[in-house]
Amino acid sequence: MKLAGISLALAALLVSGCAHRPADDPADPLEPVNRVVFKINETADKYALRPIAKGYVYVTPAPIRSGVSHFFDNLDEPRNIVNALLQGKLLQASKNLGRLALNSTAGLVGFIDVASEVGLESHDEGFGQTLGYWGVGEGWYLMLPLLGPSTNRDLIGFVGDIPTKPAWYLGGSEDVYALSATGANLINTRANYLSADSILEQQFDRYLFVRTAYLQRRQNLIYDGNPPLEEFELPDDESASPAPAEK
Repeated sequence: MKLAGISLALAALLVSGCAHRPADDPADPLEPVNRVVFKINETADKYALRPIAKGYVYVTPAPIRSGVSHFFDNLDEPRNIVNALLQGKLLQASKNLGRLALNSTAGLVGFIDVASEVGLESHDEGFGQTLGYWGVGEGWYLMLPLLGPSTNRDLIGFVGDIPTKPAWYLGGSEDVYALSATGANLINTRANYLSADSILEQQFDRYLFVRTAYLQRRQNLIYDGNPPLEEFELPDDESASPAPAEK
């Protein structure tokens, strides 16, 4: 654990030197490799994950699917609480704690989102967002096998979030249950995005569309829905277009 912590700290320092780039012009030096991985992921989704997700939707009533989504969202609340605290968002952390307590009890272990009904709305926070909150740049855009889009910063964040996940503390024969829960969450999440397939299929360059959409969403989450306007460099006087001649 100590070695992992040191590795995370060093990686965060490396990424911190990478300034933020606009979502439509990210640092993507691995684009040729990323596109190959993207194609592989699309193939795996077409022939495996999407058919399973469609079958899941067909045999599972919508209320049950909604309950499953709430259950897995509730399992993410410890992550949300920890990262809200790391960002100094004490009020939000207290609300996430209230959500966890209320949904885990009155909400039947999270299957019913009672907290939202009483005004405690969900706020997703992760270690990748925490790094971004404190000014760590996103680094390179990455397309990971099976996991999908990411960045250097979000990959570090993914590893940093592992200790806040309940499945991290399962061991021995319980590993089977942890893997089963991970698989069920993956299928349920894919089922929730089936309606977006038609939008993706209409894109001329699906890779660019996914990259831009992912980076915009991550930026939106870091700034809690209020990202700053992108800054654009104006040409200097020498490179500017000449003024029209006076008549």
